Amino acid sequence: MAEHSEHAEHIVSPKVYAAILLALLVGTVLTVEAAKVDLGRLNIVVALTIATIKMSLVILFFMHGKYSSKRTQLVIVAGFFWLAIMLGLTLQDYSTRHAEPSRSQLTEPTSSLFIRS
Repeated sequence: MAEHSEHAEHIVSPKVYAAILLALLVGTVLTVEAAKVDLGRLNIVVALTIATIKMSLVILFFMHGKYSSKRTQLVIVAGFFWLAIMLGLTLQDYSTRHAEPSRSQLTEPTSSLFIRS
């Protein structure tokens, strides 16, 4: 009989990998399309939300975080907590800055900005 080690690997179905890959590709398309839409100050929030969801999928499934030991899962949760702190501080800093005009609010054509008088 084959001996079972304490750290037996979890075998993930290729269908799960295909579904996660599809979700990551959809997330990439959403990121590109969200960048084309002028949401004002919400652009960064949307981009970071999509990136966090994609990162979670990679960690949980491709890096087998979902099937890891409790200690490893604790380290992953601590990493997410640290990420939440960093994103919170980043968004707090972003919210205190002066708003710059968005691309849709510019009235001058960009070519006239480079012509010297």
